[in-house]
Amino acid sequence: MSAALTKDEALLQFLLRMGDNTLILGHRVSEWCGHAPVLEEDIALANTALDLIGQTQMWLGLAAEVQGEEKSADDLAFLRDVWDFRNVLLVEVPNEDFGRTLMRQFLFDAWHSIQLGHLMASSDERIAAIAAKASKEVAYHLERSADTVVGLGDGTTESHDIMQAALDYLWPYVGEMFASDAVDAAMVAAGIAPDPATLRPDYDALTTRVLAEATLTIPDSGFAHKGGRTGAMHTEHLGHLLTQMQWLQRAYPGASW
Repeated sequence: MSAALTKDEALLQFLLRMGDNTLILGHRVSEWCGHAPVLEEDIALANTALDLIGQTQMWLGLAAEVQGEEKSADDLAFLRDVWDFRNVLLVEVPNEDFGRTLMRQFLFDAWHSIQLGHLMASSDERIAAIAAKASKEVAYHLERSADTVVGLGDGTTESHDIMQAALDYLWPYVGEMFASDAVDAAMVAAGIAPDPATLRPDYDALTTRVLAEATLTIPDSGFAHKGGRTGAMHTEHLGHLLTQMQWLQRAYPGASW
C-alpha cells in the first residue's frame, strides 16, 4: 500500500477493511444455519450472522459513497474479486468444528468491541454513528462467545482439548488485527480511527482473562499471518467462499428482483 494516499483513498481502504471483516465472517457463521449441534445454537449463530451482514451494509454503503462511482454495498460485496478484499485472514478460515467457530468468534469479537469503542469517538460522524449502532450488537456477540469459550474450555476433557486445539490453530491469525500501515496512519492523523497497535494491550488483557477462566493456554508465539487487510495475500479459502457467496450475481449480471 503506497504511503502517498489521499485522505479519501485511505478512508475507502479503512471502510473496506471494516466491511469486509463483517461480510466474510457473517458468511462463514451463516454456513452453520441448519447444521449447528443444537437448535438454540443454530438460531444464535444465524442471528450473529445477520448482525454482521447488517453492519456490512453500513460499512460498505459508506465505502461506496466515498468511492464515488455510483456503486452500492451489494456491488462491493458481490462484484469484487479475491484480491480486492481487505478482511483479515482470521475471518476467512473455514469453520471446521463448533469449537473452532466459537473460538474464532471470540478472538474477533474481543478486537471488534474494542475497535468500535474507539470509533464511537471518531471525527467522522458517519463512522461514529455506525460504530454506536454496531457496538450494541457486538457487546452481545462478545458476551456470548466468551461464555461459550469458557463453558467448553472448562468443560469435559474432550471439549477442553477441542478448544485448546482451536486456540492453537487460530492464535497466529490474531496479530494481523493490530498491524499498522499507511492507511492507519492517515486515519489516525485525521482523527477517524485509532492506530491498531494501540488496541493490543486492552485486547491482551481481555483475552487473557477469559482464556484463563476457560483453563486454556495462549500459545507462546508472536508469529502472525498477514496480508489480508492489505490485499497482498489471502488464503485459498476466500476464493472458494466467494464462489458460493457471489454465484447468483455472477450468473445473472444486473439482475434485480
